[in-house]
Amino acid sequence: MLGALVLGAFACGEEPPKPPVTPTPTVQPPATASAAPAADPEPTTPINYAAIPRMEFNRLALLHALPLFWVQDANNDGKIEPNEVATFWGLREVQKNEFTDGGQFTRAFRDAYRKLAASHAAGDHLAVSESDRARVELLEQELAQGRQTLVQTDLSAASAAEKSFVRHIVAAATVAERLYQRQMGALDIPRAKDSASQAVFFRNQGPKCAAPKTQNNANCFASEKPVVGKPSGLYDASFLSQDKFCESLSKAADKALMDPFTVVGGNPSAPKAVPYTEFYKADMTLVAKELSQAADDLKDTKETALREYLQAAAKSFGDNQWWPADEAWAKMGVDNSKYYLRIAPDEVYAEPCSTKALFHVSFGLINQGSRAFQAKLSPLKTDMEKAIADLAGKPYKAREVTFKLPDFVDVALNSGDSRSPFGATIGQSLPNFGPVANQGRGRTVAMTNFYTDPDSLAAQKGTASSLFCKKTMDQFTTDPAPGLMSTVLHEAAHNLGPAHQYKVDGKTDREVFGGPLASTLEEFKAQTAAMFYGEWLVSKKQLTRAEVDQAHVRDVFWGFGHISRGMYDEDHHPKNYSQLAAMQFGSFVKDKAVVWNAKEAAANGTDMGCYEVKLDKMPASIKKLMKVAAEIKGKGDKKQAEKLIAEFVDAGGATKEHLERIRDRVLRAPKPSFVYSIKLDQ
Repeated sequence: MLGALVLGAFACGEEPPKPPVTPTPTVQPPATASAAPAADPEPTTPINYAAIPRMEFNRLALLHALPLFWVQDANNDGKIEPNEVATFWGLREVQKNEFTDGGQFTRAFRDAYRKLAASHAAGDHLAVSESDRARVELLEQELAQGRQTLVQTDLSAASAAEKSFVRHIVAAATVAERLYQRQMGALDIPRAKDSASQAVFFRNQGPKCAAPKTQNNANCFASEKPVVGKPSGLYDASFLSQDKFCESLSKAADKALMDPFTVVGGNPSAPKAVPYTEFYKADMTLVAKELSQAADDLKDTKETALREYLQAAAKSFGDNQWWPADEAWAKMGVDNSKYYLRIAPDEVYAEPCSTKALFHVSFGLINQGSRAFQAKLSPLKTDMEKAIADLAGKPYKAREVTFKLPDFVDVALNSGDSRSPFGATIGQSLPNFGPVANQGRGRTVAMTNFYTDPDSLAAQKGTASSLFCKKTMDQFTTDPAPGLMSTVLHEAAHNLGPAHQYKVDGKTDREVFGGPLASTLEEFKAQTAAMFYGEWLVSKKQLTRAEVDQAHVRDVFWGFGHISRGMYDEDHHPKNYSQLAAMQFGSFVKDKAVVWNAKEAAANGTDMGCYEVKLDKMPASIKKLMKVAAEIKGKGDKKQAEKLIAEFVDAGGATKEHLERIRDRVLRAPKPSFVYSIKLDQ
């Protein structure tokens, strides 16, 4: 499965199942939070705008379901000022000039600030009924594990036509988020009225808690009533209570049931496939309309390739035929557009069978910095394929590869499946299905503007210094270059070696391994290949030893972050990145390429015991692991894959102690939870 570096026929005479009847939707934010605070009398004394520290202001604003963000204390005076405040998309619709106007705070902001200042001074929990206190306190713990992190894009200098185009994309993104929540079975779940519930429902796009310390607590929910099991809007409820229903559907004679662009209705004895365009007709019609209008906005600009993609995507949202839009999308890139846009159902990781494509939007600006990487790696693609093929061995054979190396993208807005509760996709290879994917003509991107804000950099350094020994910490850097290099190589690797379109004995990886395991193995292959290709490029004198050593340390640290999130969700659905990280880490420890020095203080001088990355042993350990990953995929060796899971993911003893220790230290710091703001007005 090409992934993100985080997813009909009927019996004669029968009617297809009908989609639920809903009123004609309008373009509104996906979650309806409390409205702007009601005004009260003007204060008799001036407001102390230094009463709340910046990080605390942002935490409290979310807790009270206010779409406000204190971007930075530009003059370091500890006081919030109008030019330092932004609003963000999605929590609720924000009116123009609602909080600032003419360089001054409005009454709405003053009311909001007084409310937050009182909450900060009291140091108390939200005011809720005693009967709801325990649930809301769990939600407060859920929210505290995240750190609001703003991604802000200034397009105020764009032309009027381009601003109109952007507004239509934002409107389409709002509907796409609603489509995603319908797929996940969350949209129609009644939400509790308190502000913490509103905030959790917005951040998690559903009622259940998702942070590592609260994710499996049945009492942690943002809905009016507890939600039992993992809801889904992609399968009739009668399927969800059946053991191994995904396996049963995959063996059904009607292959449309497992088509990535259908909803499964009916019941287990008589399942029926319904195309997305029928089941979600009203919302998909709205998206098509917004995309068509966005294309019209660009008719007198140089954005010809983007306009053609918008027109093709609009048609796909009307007829459920996604391949023409993929063709138009694959033709876009750094040479013919300044914008990046993907709007489609793509990834499958978050749904029960890891088969149905989930709606998302990723929109931003193409960063010209990708040209240097493309020039360096493009001539080597054939050799990169051969290097993996040699390790995979028979029956896999090296093939001709024609994919594009990643464009760099500065993301302006993510919605739907692209908007995660924590963290963000930093690389993606798409599409996952159809001729563009199967013929190796897909497009890859690396997102360059995540985790680069001062708060994120400080958190990274603090967490790394609690885990690494001083010698290894000396090789750690918050410079984005090593991580970006790994992302580029990871995404390139999705197009190299035995990938999703490769068949063993006539079966694809999803048929051999099952959807969830196939997804884990593809990400395991790609991330291991990112490290392997680093070494390979040193041998080709394209990268220096120092560059790759820094990248290895960053990759180990990246793995720590995913390990901290746990290996499974509450329904024992595997977390693909967490499991690949555990397999990599366990293999490195087994090879003594990563060692635990129990009696040495960590680099922060506080924690006793630390991990040392033995950089001289990493090359051999990485190559060994790459061979394992390539052979499993190339031979369709499910037993070997399950052995890796048992040894490094589900194991007890020393392995479990390592994973728990990593989890404990990583989870001390709140994780970035990205929100988005696009400035269109001067």
